[in-house]
Formats: sequence, C-alpha cells, structure tokens
Amino acid sequence: MVDNVSPLLSSTPASAPAKDTPERIHKAATQFEGLLIGEMLKSARESSSGGWMGTGDGDDAAGDSAMGLAEQYFAQAMATGGGLGLARMIGAGLEKQASS
Repeated sequence: MVDNVSPLLSSTPASAPAKDTPERIHKAATQFEGLLIGEMLKSARESSSGGWMGTGDGDDAAGDSAMGLAEQYFAQAMATGGGLGLARMIGAGLEKQASS
C-alpha cells in the first residue's frame, strides 16, 4: 500500500492558491505573449527554406536547436520590452476581471 500520496495526485490542495496580484497577472500575460511571439517566429522559420534569419539548409540538428533556443529568448525579450502590446491588453482584462 502507498502511504505517501503525492500532493499532485490528492484531491485537496495542500495550500490555498495565491491571490492574483497585478504583478502576477502582468508576468503571466508577458510570458503568454512571449510564447505567442515564439510560435510566430518558429512558424516563419519553418515556412521558408532560409528561415527568418537566413540560416542555411536546415539539415543541421544542432543549428536547429540553437535557432529554437534563440527564438525563445528573442520572443521573451520582445514581450518584456512591450512586444505586440498583447500582454498589456490581456493584463488589463485579467486585472479588471480579478477586481470584480
């Protein structure tokens, strides 16, 4: 018998979830925007033979991994710097909903 049940498997939470503060909402919205930008960059790279940065033929697995990592960091940097403005709009909507 299993005496120790993982907190992830139990039906009752170990602690109450933290309240959604404006800082947490902004951070989550920024991360979400970064994810969307990253997917856009990935799609642009995969749709063209040269990639969005003009990299070679795509046969190099290490190069593809490096490009994927670079896209993730670039996307997060863009989102942190304001990006497309999605994080601001999403954050405003979530903050309004949280205050209601």
